[in-house]
Amino acid sequence: MESQDDTATNSLLQFDPLESAVDPTFWHALSKKKIEVYRLSDAQQDISAQYQVPAPHPTRNAAAATAAAATEASARAPKNVPAARLSFSARSFDDVSVAAATASCTSPGVLRNTNTIEEFKQLDKTNALKEVAERIWADMNSGAAISNPSLLTRFLLVTFADLKKYRFYYWFAFPALLPEEPIRLSRAVPMADVYSGAQISALRESWAAKGGALPFFLLSETNEALGVHELREWHNVMQDGKPVTVGFVDPSSQPANPGWPLRNFLILLRVRWGVTAARVICFRESTLPRDPCSIICDVVLPGAASPRGAACPKAVGWEKNSSGKLGPRMADLGPLMDPAQLADTAVDLNLKLMRWRIMPSLQLETITATRCLLLGSGTLGCYVARALLAWGVRNITFVDNGRVSFSNPVRQPLFRFEDCLDGGKPKAAAAASGLKGVFPGVNAVGVDLNIPMPGHAAATPDRTCADADRLRELIEAHDAVFLLTDSRESRWLPTVIAASLGKIVINSALGFDTFLVMRHGIVTGAHEPSASLAPVTSTADITSLGCYYCNDVVAPADSLSDRTLDQQCTVTRPGLSAIASATAVELLVSILNHPLRARAPAPLPSASNNPSAPTPSPLGLVPHQIRGFLTHFSNLLITGPAYDRCTACSAVVLRMYREEGAAFVRRVVEDPGVLEEVTGLRAMREEADAQDVDWDVEEGDDFEI
Repeated sequence: MESQDDTATNSLLQFDPLESAVDPTFWHALSKKKIEVYRLSDAQQDISAQYQVPAPHPTRNAAAATAAAATEASARAPKNVPAARLSFSARSFDDVSVAAATASCTSPGVLRNTNTIEEFKQLDKTNALKEVAERIWADMNSGAAISNPSLLTRFLLVTFADLKKYRFYYWFAFPALLPEEPIRLSRAVPMADVYSGAQISALRESWAAKGGALPFFLLSETNEALGVHELREWHNVMQDGKPVTVGFVDPSSQPANPGWPLRNFLILLRVRWGVTAARVICFRESTLPRDPCSIICDVVLPGAASPRGAACPKAVGWEKNSSGKLGPRMADLGPLMDPAQLADTAVDLNLKLMRWRIMPSLQLETITATRCLLLGSGTLGCYVARALLAWGVRNITFVDNGRVSFSNPVRQPLFRFEDCLDGGKPKAAAAASGLKGVFPGVNAVGVDLNIPMPGHAAATPDRTCADADRLRELIEAHDAVFLLTDSRESRWLPTVIAASLGKIVINSALGFDTFLVMRHGIVTGAHEPSASLAPVTSTADITSLGCYYCNDVVAPADSLSDRTLDQQCTVTRPGLSAIASATAVELLVSILNHPLRARAPAPLPSASNNPSAPTPSPLGLVPHQIRGFLTHFSNLLITGPAYDRCTACSAVVLRMYREEGAAFVRRVVEDPGVLEEVTGLRAMREEADAQDVDWDVEEGDDFEI
C-alpha cells in the first residue's frame, strides 16, 4: 500500500556515517598479536568487524519517523538517536570467514600497525585509503563483490600500540567511492507506509532464512509477500522494465537517512547493472517481533556509468574524532586495568621483546613454568629471587629458619627496616612478602624449616626425620633447587635428595672477593617414576659432572660452633652477592634453553676460550662451574668430574638414602663419620696413613728426619 503523505524530498541523499565501537578486548588481542605474531612487521593484517540492525528506539516507529523526516532540516539527525556502529572485539582477529552472529554482518578490513608514534603520524593516509578503495573497486569489476557482498564494506585501521603505557592510537577509515554526480533522494518513508504487515513479515522470514546476516540483497514483490534473494540471482529476479528494488542491512537509526554501507552498494548497482533509479529498503528489522522500523528510500543515480576497467573513483571515509574533526583517537586502558595485571603484562612484554627482537628460539614459557626452591633467604636468596623474577619465573619458594636482623636490609634487598623490629620477622616469610611487594603476580611462599645437617643433632630424632621428610616434599614439588645457605653442611641433604630425584641443582658460595656458581650432575633415570625405588649400584649411573662435595675427602661436619664474630657473618665485598646470584640464575636459564636441559655437557676448554664460537644454546655455554675473581674482574670455567666416593652423590650414598630414607639422615646427623665409613673415605685415609715412606738424606743437609 502506498501512503498519500510520502515525504518527497528530491534532495541530495545523505548518509549516516559509521562510528567505530572498540571493545577493550580488541586492544588486549592486538597487544598479544603485536608481541607474539606481528613483532616488528608493519605489513597489512586481515581483521574483521561486525555491524547489525539497530536496537529498538522510541523514535523508531512509523509515525515518529515520518514526523522526524518532515521536521529535520536537510535530514539532520534527531538528538539522542544512537549512532551507526561498526563493532570491534577480540574476535576481530579471527578468520574473517567466521560467520557473524544472527542479525549481524561481517565487514572485512585491514590493520596497519606501526612501530612508533612517528610512523603513525607520518603514514601516507591518503594513499592508504586509496589502496583499500581500489580493492573495493576491483571487487566490483571482477564480480567478487557480487559473490561476497561484504567486500563492499571493507575498512582500514591504522594503529600504534604503546604497550608500556597501554595506550593505543588509532584511526579508522570506511572507504566510500564517490559517484560522478551526487545521488538524489526522491523520498524517505517508513516501510510500513508502503508495504502491508503480511509483506513485511514475509520479508523478515525470508531474510532470516538466508542466515540473518546477508548484508545486501535483492527483493521480489507480490501482493502477499516480499522475498529476499542474493545478488548473484540478479538476472533471475530483476525483470526488464520493472522497478529495481534492493535492500541492505542498515545500522543507521536515522528516520530519513540510510547508513554508510549503502554508498558502495549504489555504486555497484550503477557500475555493474547500469541502474539509474532504485527503491532501497533500509532493513532495520530483527528476528524478534516488534513494530517495523525500516525505511524506504527512492533514489536516483544520475550521470553516466563508469565502464568496467576504468580508474577507481575518488573515495572518502576517514572517521572523525571525538571533537568532530578529522583526526586519530587514543584509547588509554591503563587507568581501567588492575595494576597487578598491568605489571604482569609489562613483565611479559620485556621478555617477549627479547625473544622477537634478539632470540627467537628463547624458551620463555619453559622459564616461566619452572618452579624454583631457594634454600636460604639471605643475601644470595634475595638477589636470586629478584633475578628469577626478572626472567618471568612465577613460582618461588623460600626456605630458612632465621629471622631478619638489623644488618640485613642494606645487603638483602627484599627486607625493610620494619622487618627487623620486635625480634625480626621470619626470614622466609618476609622474603616472600617482599618479593610480592615487588611483583604481586608472583606465587611466593616462605617456609620456616631447619635443614638437617651432619654433625648438628636436633632436639629429638623425630624432629630430624620430620624435617628431612618435609625437605624432600619441597624438593620433589619443584623443578630447580638453589643452594644458598651460609654453611657447607646445610647443603648436604638437599644435594642428596635432589640427586635421588633428578632435580636441577644450582649451588652458589661466596668468599671475600671470590665466588663459586656450579650445577650438579644428574643421576641417569632419576626423573622416572620408579627412580625413588631403583637402586644406584655404580658410578656408571651418574653423569660425569660432580656435585658440590665431589672434591672433598672428608665428610661435611659442624662448621658453625665456636666461631668468632667475623666467622659468624658472611664477610664479602658488597657487590659480590649480586654478581654471584645473577650468574646462578643465568646458569639456570641457560640450562633450560639447552636441548639436553640438565644433562647438557660441560663445554670444552677450546669453546670457553673462544667467545665467537657457535654454541648449542641461544644463551651460550652451559658450564659446570664458574669461579669468579673480583680482584681481577674475571671468571674461570672449570669442569669437575663426579667422584665415586662422594659423600653426597655417590652410588652408595644415594642407595642408602633411597633404602633407609630419613633414618639414614638421622644417623648422619648424629655421626658424620657414617658418610666416611660407607663411601670408603675413612679406609682410604687410613690406608694412606699406614704407608711407610723412606726419605733419602744427602750429606750436608741441615735438618733431621
